[in-house]
Order: sequence, then structure tokens, then C-alpha cells
Amino acid sequence: MNLKELAKHLNLSPTTVSRALNGYPEVGEATRKRVDEEARRFGYRPNTHARRLATGRAHAIGYVLPADKSLMIDPLFSDFVAGATDVYAAHGFDVMLHAGGQEDESSVYQRYSQGGSVDGVVVLGPRLGDPRIELLNGLHMPYVVHGRVGGLTSDFAWLDIDNYGAFYRATKLLIDLGHRRIGLINGLEDFNYAHDRRCGYEKALQDRGLNADPLFTSSGLMTEENGYRQTKRILQLANPPTALILGSMLLVAGAMRAANEMGLLIGRDVSLIAHDDGLPFLNAQSLVPSLTTTSSSIRAAGERVAQLMLGIITDPEVELPHELWSVDLIVRGSTGPAL
Repeated sequence: MNLKELAKHLNLSPTTVSRALNGYPEVGEATRKRVDEEARRFGYRPNTHARRLATGRAHAIGYVLPADKSLMIDPLFSDFVAGATDVYAAHGFDVMLHAGGQEDESSVYQRYSQGGSVDGVVVLGPRLGDPRIELLNGLHMPYVVHGRVGGLTSDFAWLDIDNYGAFYRATKLLIDLGHRRIGLINGLEDFNYAHDRRCGYEKALQDRGLNADPLFTSSGLMTEENGYRQTKRILQLANPPTALILGSMLLVAGAMRAANEMGLLIGRDVSLIAHDDGLPFLNAQSLVPSLTTTSSSIRAAGERVAQLMLGIITDPEVELPHELWSVDLIVRGSTGPAL
């Protein structure tokens, strides 16, 4: 089926169908939805070259990975992009991944801006004082940040979860259960999300007149091996913590292995709380014991960031979106009262 045949089937003009498929703002949402549904039903996809000539758009979104390619094997990144591609595909957009190499990240953004190979970029893993914000503002290229950058919140589009509030509530729960020695196994704290989590943890302790013991905390890669090593180090201290908060489900796998090796019963001898991004192969509820978590879907975040990105491209004058998602605290069997 070609464009004219699809337009005849819908009883619409070819121009209207083309504009609906290409995201023009003057096409009503009901019409756009109807056109998209019928195009998918008949397997119609616009000719890419013709679409670019007609709209002046590349119909591609850039995701630039760091030079070490660590994100390529990160299951969180994979789930995030999987959610995004579902949204882009429904609107006729592709994802362009730049996977490191000799070219540094700033040069990639500059090349994208000059060459018009993408219509916008998604900024991943923002760090404290991240220089990419100033660079992208200067390039005048649409972008959305997955996360925030220090105190900056107003001059760029972003979506983030409430990492500070999540770890404040997790720490408070443990204090309410009678725990006074609480450890934190965190991600790398030059990343904004991990910095916020430590701040939430420390503030909850401070509000109850407690201090964060540096021996009880660590900052590093969120891997099973690091979770194992840091948990074993912390729990072998002369006066170890009675509870641990961990930055990811990957760390939990190592933490549980360490606790089991030491003959500790999770939920009785040591309580565990972790952040759960909803990865399908790491189900917090199916662990033994089931795991208390702060929870927010990374896939849903990928979907929403894609929606925000397309909204900015479709209407460059739209007010820049700032979304802070609340995080659920789900209490299960891995937390119990301090002995």
C-alpha cells in the first residue's frame, strides 16, 4: 500500500496523512492516532528519503554512549532504550546509537548539530557539573536529560526520579525498625543520582540524631561482584551495621551471596533494602526472602523521555518539561526489627 492508497482508505487527503505520520502539530490527535493505527495495520511505512525532504527532519534521535562502552552491557540502559524505541517506532523515528570509539562525546554532539543526522539527543548519566548542558545549549539542538545536573533544573528538559526522597524514606524505615547502624552501598557518586541518594540517606540519619559512619558506606560500580565484596567488607567489621541500603538489584545479588556465606539470615541478622528498576530478570518479590525495595520502572522512564523528546521536536516553542517522579517504597521480607 502506498500513501495515496492509504489516504483513500482513510478518506483523507494524502497531505493530511503525510503530516499525521510525520508529527506535524496542526494535525489533531484523534486524526493522528487513526492514521497511525491504520498505517500499522496495513504495514505502511513512509519512504525515508521523501519524508526527510518533505519535513526537513532526520527522523532519528541520538543516544551517545561513553567511550568505555560500559553502557552497552548495562541492563538498565538496555531496558531504558527498549522503552524508548517502542515510542519512536510508533512515530516513524529511529534511534542512532554512538558507541564510544576515538571520537569524544562533545565532538559527536557537534557533528550531529552540524550534519543534521539527528533531530535531537537524549543525555544519559548526568554528572555533577556536567559540561554537556552548556555545550548543547550553545548548539541549539533539542535534547532531554534523563536525570538532573546538580542544582540546575530550569534551562533544559529533564526527567528524573526522586532519588533523594527514595533513600531518605528507606533509611527512615530502617530507623523506625530500631536500626541505628545502617550502611550504604551506592553507585559512583560523581553521578547525580548517586549523590542525591547519599544525601537522602545522610539526612534521614541526621534527622534522628545519627551519624553516617564512613566505614559503613561505599561508592562504586553497581555490579554483582562489587555488591559481594563491599557487603562482606562491611559485615566483617568489628561492630557491623544491622542493615544495608543498596543502589541496585545487581548489587543485591552479591550482597545476598556474601550474607549467605557468612551464615547471616537476611531479614533477621541483617536487613536489606535496594532500588529496583523493574528489570524483568531480577524480580525482587521472587527472591528468598522477598526484597524490600524503592521502585521505579526504568523502561517507563525510557518511554516517557522519548515522548518528551518528540514533543520538543514537534513544537520547538513548547515550555521545557521538568518531571520528577515519586518512587514507591515496597516493604517485604528482607527488612525486620533490629536485634
